Amino acid sequence: GNADGTFVYTGFRPAWILLKDTDSGDWLIYDTARNTFNLSGIYIQTNNSDAEGSESNGIDILSNGFKARDTDAMFNDAGSTYIYMAFAEHPFVGDGTNPVTAR
Repeated sequence: GNADGTFVYTGFRPAWILLKDTDSGDWLIYDTARNTFNLSGIYIQTNNSDAEGSESNGIDILSNGFKARDTDAMFNDAGSTYIYMAFAEHPFVGDGTNPVTAR
């Protein structure tokens, strides 16, 4: 519920993130294909027939996790518990590859 948002450390830059409020709400997917820069405000609701949704404030997808950018009930409501699943944009770093950097 913090207006500046919570930072979630994943240890990698996510290619896409699935989020849900455990009490209610929609299953939301934010990805780097639709959102090519921060602020990531375009999402897919997997439990809804709408193709895409958007909002003026969403999340930032960072080099080592993601951060909510407002107190939206979909992903940053005071007193709510959220679950997430994130998949790495570059899952393997090392062996001559460059480290993952922020967008």
